[in-house]
Amino acid sequence: MLDGQGAIRGGVPVCFPQFNMRGPLPKHGFVRNLPWAVEGAARALDDGLSLTLLLQAGAATRAYWPQAFEARLTIGLRPGELQLTLDLRNTDRQPLSFSGALHTYFAVDDIAQARLTGLSGQAEWDSVRDLHGQGAEPLRFTEEFDRVYQAASRALALQAGDAHVTIAQSPSWGHTVVWNPGAGKVIPDLTDDAYRHFLCVEAAQVLTPVTVPPGGTWQGWQRSTVAQ
Repeated sequence: MLDGQGAIRGGVPVCFPQFNMRGPLPKHGFVRNLPWAVEGAARALDDGLSLTLLLQAGAATRAYWPQAFEARLTIGLRPGELQLTLDLRNTDRQPLSFSGALHTYFAVDDIAQARLTGLSGQAEWDSVRDLHGQGAEPLRFTEEFDRVYQAASRALALQAGDAHVTIAQSPSWGHTVVWNPGAGKVIPDLTDDAYRHFLCVEAAQVLTPVTVPPGGTWQGWQRSTVAQ
């Protein structure tokens, strides 16, 4: 329900200022549950459009977190391409420390047939088994999968049936998270077979926080391009 009491499943939830339960705030922070304002009108790009959403600190955010900040999410659309850019400004007199993610859901016909490449050799934490290692490829998804990778400098490639998607992220995100709950995991707002039809590939900051000084800014983006 769109009542602000819980996140909306799918799309690209913005996890901020906390990733998952790694801190005292609600899971994945609170901004994904709050209304954002449209800032200005849509702007024309060379071959597309962009629109910026704004969330400023106020009574709703201070109920969770005392920090003063401004967050902007710019949605850029071009043929076959989506770029989401998160801009943060610390408007407080104290440093702003955060973790978070652009928690992107990619639709797939059958998760068992999906393949993800581009993370080979990257440091990997398998949070399901609490094991550390290095990424191997291609990544395949036959059971619950929840891993944090050191971000790669190259773009990732997701193949799911006839769909081929390239996924890139800015170097300002230190990690990439890959998640699918697998069969048998009970999630209240998912049907029993919903896991078969999505894969989350997230531009993220998980294991170490980012600190923005007073008056400072930070920007992070993720770009998804469909092969034509």
